[in-house]
Amino acid sequence: MSSTLPTEHVGGAGDPYPHAIGEGFALMLGCRVTHWAPDIVEVELALGPQHLNRAGSVHGGVLATLIDVACALSGLYSGVPGRVRKAVTLSLTTHFTGQVSGGTLRARGRARAGGRSIFFATTEVVDAEGRAIAHGEAVNRYRRGSETADGVPSDEQHS
Repeated sequence: MSSTLPTEHVGGAGDPYPHAIGEGFALMLGCRVTHWAPDIVEVELALGPQHLNRAGSVHGGVLATLIDVACALSGLYSGVPGRVRKAVTLSLTTHFTGQVSGGTLRARGRARAGGRSIFFATTEVVDAEGRAIAHGEAVNRYRRGSETADGVPSDEQHS
């Protein structure tokens, strides 16, 4: 892991799913999975000044990332210890419905349908008061070995 990441981004004893986010962009952004089960996920992000645009509202790219992460993770749960599932986003549609400049965002993702290699998911992003800030849909393709809940060994995460 990069030594430039702030320590609050590193999964610790209080992080129920430290392996969910991985070590890439979503971790650097500050995403944290707070609930994960088959076909559903909840991802939180505590907003800081680095997440805002020039107008002082959360940047659309931050919201798009939250939607992308939650849509993907909603279809990637594996209850098998030491194993993960992976997917690639084929299509992502976002809709921005509100503005916020602080607090914690909560992205609730749900896998809605799918087949052997592709799944469809939707996510709603709300602010700390439960107001809708954005929503979106994604089409994801499972990476090889991730088609079933057994997934792949976690040491193969980057392949």
